[in-house]
Amino acid sequence: MAELTFDTLMTDTAHYASERARIENKVILDELERKKKARNLAVPTDDNRVKSRLREIGEPITLFGERAADRRDRLIYVLSQINAARGDEAMQVDEESLSESDEEQEEFYSPGSLELLEARRKIAEFSLPRAQKRVAQQRIDSKLSLGRVVDIRKKVFAEVKVSGLQATLPYVIDYEQKFANLGSQIGDERPISQVRFAPNNKILATGSWSGTVKLWNVPACTTITTLRGHEDRVGGVAWHPQATLTQEKGVVNLASGGGEGSVNLWSLESESPIAVMKGHQDRVCRVAFHPSGNYVASASFDTTWRLWDVATSKELLLQEGHSKEVYGIDFQIDGALVASGGLDAIGRVWDLRTGRTAMVLDGHVQSIFSIGFSPNGYQIATGAGDDTIRIWDMRSLKSLYTIPAHLSNVSDLRFFHADDLFFKPAQSHPLNDVDMDDADNSQDRPPQDTESLLEEWKYRSGLFFASAGYDGLVKLWSADDWQLLRTLSTDAGKVMSVDISSDGSLLASGTYNRNFQLFAPEDL
Repeated sequence: MAELTFDTLMTDTAHYASERARIENKVILDELERKKKARNLAVPTDDNRVKSRLREIGEPITLFGERAADRRDRLIYVLSQINAARGDEAMQVDEESLSESDEEQEEFYSPGSLELLEARRKIAEFSLPRAQKRVAQQRIDSKLSLGRVVDIRKKVFAEVKVSGLQATLPYVIDYEQKFANLGSQIGDERPISQVRFAPNNKILATGSWSGTVKLWNVPACTTITTLRGHEDRVGGVAWHPQATLTQEKGVVNLASGGGEGSVNLWSLESESPIAVMKGHQDRVCRVAFHPSGNYVASASFDTTWRLWDVATSKELLLQEGHSKEVYGIDFQIDGALVASGGLDAIGRVWDLRTGRTAMVLDGHVQSIFSIGFSPNGYQIATGAGDDTIRIWDMRSLKSLYTIPAHLSNVSDLRFFHADDLFFKPAQSHPLNDVDMDDADNSQDRPPQDTESLLEEWKYRSGLFFASAGYDGLVKLWSADDWQLLRTLSTDAGKVMSVDISSDGSLLASGTYNRNFQLFAPEDL
């Protein structure tokens, strides 16, 4: 299959030649437009007046088991259908009767810079091949037999429940290991707001309310350096996707957001920021690196999130859309989408290539504090102050499942992203463990075992995720049936953040008690 790029997509006329596709697309757009106009219809709220209006248009005034709210919704639907059949002129009469406050809620567009236009094009060019590769892998996974899928799930979840996180790796299975708290380290003078593993899984970054970012050797929990540059609490830290791997130490490797409203970019060779990006009018909470490493997104209490160019340290996009503070931000693995969660209890998914809202996550009853994309690219998890985690599916544009996760705020959540760099092929068996009668056959086993293990490794990426809560617990959940796999206790009343290393060997949590914990097998 030829690689999908922005240019080949633009020149591909097969899609436009499909009359059926155009008709289906028009039907969908017409229905969305009808629903949009239906929301602006002036409909009485008094039940008696609703019944009278239904009688006037020849509809039953009530249906079996219908409540007053359902009756009003039916009236809105019928009126929208009638107005759609009459045309835009009839609809215009209803729109003119709306108050000025309703007119102010219409969509508006803000002009963008040429730099933003170029960034959107680059993001499209970056994301299309990655999406193609991801979908191709999902097609391979979909062809796995049901028995094979069941075996993988049983193996992964049993290992997570019974043994250490290291045992979730397909090449390490030791059921005598117990998942234990490897260590608890005082991280700062004030609460630890966020913890994040470096891409090489050997360094842990912690941000604290004292305004410092610290880098730690793991699992030794010894300090590497302290980064100073914020004047107020650090709300979020994020690693460049290639930091500690192929990225040079002297360039941007880390980003952090502070309470003073700035986003700082850091190298690994200096304790001072190499760039300070200012623009937010209030506290910056979470920050996230785009998968390409060329852009950083920041969520702020000024009710906006912003997109920054790492190379020029300039603001590319100021995105409004939330009615209250924006707290969480995360990029999809392809890089095409970004999700934001706010204290207005609403989450939004934005298409970075067009600037449009791809999905509205409306269901939580209290503030959203954490948001994250699954590695599958189409599912999103949100954690909120209503103590629940909601799972959303972008294919059906709705919430799939609600998990009663914690006894208090869900402060953070992280999916397990398996990195192929840390896959270890099957090792040949020692000579004293091999039956000499079967020695010739044993030589052919490792290649087959390695292929099988690689298949498992790719499938298990995103198969579980971790959540942190203000009840002092860290919990591990399956990401297909959303069941609780493991509960880990910490030495704090509030867990502020959680992260899982990309090799599956370590889990870290940051707490309000100023310390962070590492969880790993006892013999690590």
